[in-house]
Amino acid sequence: MSAPLPSYVYRPMTADDLPKAHALSVQLNWPHRLDDWAMLQRVSKAFAVFDGERLIGTAFACPQGDFTTIGLVIVSNDYQGQGIGRKLMENALEACQSSTAILNATLAGAPLYASQGFVEFGRIQQHQGQAQAPLPGPLADGEECRPLREADHARVLELANAGSGLDRQAVLTELFTVVEHSVGIVREGQLWAFALLRPFGRGRCIGPLIAENLEQAQHLIATLLAKIPDAFVRIDIPADCGLADCLEAAGLKKVDTVAQMSRGAAPQANNGVRQFAVVTQAIG
Repeated sequence: MSAPLPSYVYRPMTADDLPKAHALSVQLNWPHRLDDWAMLQRVSKAFAVFDGERLIGTAFACPQGDFTTIGLVIVSNDYQGQGIGRKLMENALEACQSSTAILNATLAGAPLYASQGFVEFGRIQQHQGQAQAPLPGPLADGEECRPLREADHARVLELANAGSGLDRQAVLTELFTVVEHSVGIVREGQLWAFALLRPFGRGRCIGPLIAENLEQAQHLIATLLAKIPDAFVRIDIPADCGLADCLEAAGLKKVDTVAQMSRGAAPQANNGVRQFAVVTQAIG
């Protein structure tokens, strides 16, 4: 007689589960802090799988308008090969309802997601290291870089939505509570580019960064790095955005590349701006 299949419990993740989820990511050498998990859990539909009292897997689905970003799909090394990850993905996809699912996949994992109907539409490069602040380059005539103010939040949301193609209201509401430094570029009294810096992982993270052009994006990064000399900084950028060389020169080396994948039409930037750095790989 064959052995019975293990009886695992799949259920929504609660705030009380977060320490166990964080401990799982630590075992896998992921950099996320407990606070990073908590922020993601507040803006997402999160799922966990348990073997008794032991949390052995997670998946998050973050609704953002017409799209839902899927991330933090983790299965303990001790439980690989049992279909747990696929079941967690089924839960996450069900949570997407009528929205389009998008995710960032490791290059090794991309074929699995392709078998589930996902198509690659771009790549994200992870850069990190001890930051060496470059001098900000010149801005165009009439442009000024300044700290963001609370009065800018509505325009920041408008730019974040346009640059990412996602509805960032819930995500930005969370980010505004933890941001350490924020800067924007103003022209004729209107905000046209911005970047946020906050604690994350091993140090700080820059993102999102929305701008009209590469020169604005480089200026914003240099301005933020000057505020935190020699800090450990991470930034995740679209591979085709043109920032890689300046990040390398600033000590932020490329350490990984992931595939952007969607299960339907991918989000599109609009209104003359684009996203030069994502919030996180889990949220996009």
